[in-house]
Amino acid sequence: MATKAGKTIRVEQTGSPMRRPKEQRATLIGLGLNRIGRVAELDDTPATRGMIAKVRHLVRVVDEK
Repeated sequence: MATKAGKTIRVEQTGSPMRRPKEQRATLIGLGLNRIGRVAELDDTPATRGMIAKVRHLVRVVDEK
C-alpha cells in the first residue's frame, strides 16, 4: 500500500528502552531510534504507524508533513 508521495512523520524518543521487552527495543531500532532525544524522520506508512503504536509509551510524534 503506497501513501501520498512525500508524506513523512517525525518521531522523537522520550523513554528509555532499558528494562523493556526485546520486541520493544527492536522496534525502536527499526524506527531508527536508540537514544532519548533522538529524532527520526520516517515515511508515513501503515507499517510505520503500527511500529509507533507498539512503543507509544517511549516515543512522541513531533511533526506530520
